[in-house]
Amino acid sequence: MNRIKIVFGIMLLLCISVPAYQTMAQDSTSEDQSTDQSEYKLKADKFTKYEKKLEKELAKDKENKEKDVVDINLKFFWNLIIDIVTMLLIIFLIYYPKNRQAESIFSFIMFNLIIFMLTFVLNKVKISMGAAFGLFAVFSMLRYRTEGISIKDMTYLFIFIALGLISAIQLEYYELGIINGTIFIFTFLLDGNIFFREQSKRIEYENIEFIKPENYQLLMEDLRKRTGLKIHHFIIEEINFLNDSANIKIFYYDK
Repeated sequence: MNRIKIVFGIMLLLCISVPAYQTMAQDSTSEDQSTDQSEYKLKADKFTKYEKKLEKELAKDKENKEKDVVDINLKFFWNLIIDIVTMLLIIFLIYYPKNRQAESIFSFIMFNLIIFMLTFVLNKVKISMGAAFGLFAVFSMLRYRTEGISIKDMTYLFIFIALGLISAIQLEYYELGIINGTIFIFTFLLDGNIFFREQSKRIEYENIEFIKPENYQLLMEDLRKRTGLKIHHFIIEEINFLNDSANIKIFYYDK
């Protein structure tokens, strides 16, 4: 009888433990599957982020390569023509007829063209700001040591530099025409004998006795007589006692 009870108890224990073991096995399997899915999702997210980062880098490289290409198109030539025409009109219709300094024309033209080309290239090619400012700082260090340059010539030089800079930044044609036309009109009004009819010249004067302050009126009358001009003011810029001469800048009104 006791043996029957023992056998019956073992069978009952087996019946209870087998379903429990199956339930534990199923729970363990589901946990493993959930862990595998989580790891797969993390790997997929990392791959997606890496793929997006790679696409951004490729797009950035492509953009940089496109920036490094200098595209000399039809607009470049039209802007250059507008710049050159405006510059030549100012030089030969306003500057040269009044100042008669042909040696400055070379500097004006070359400054204008160099600034135009530099600005066009810097606008197309990727370059650091430090390098760009360094290139333009070269012009601030230029000095005319052999001969002094007047304020008016410096103003004209700045005008031609500004024309080259503005013409090279790829504005629309009508915008460029309006800006260059405005600069030309104001230059013509201010220095074209429209409002200000005063002229100036530099002469070499040999009568060294008349440069004394007490002989101011005698020097004025002598200058008027020799030049035939209506001189109203003069400046003695330099005196050379070795040659008994003086460099005088005279100011007179145009007839």
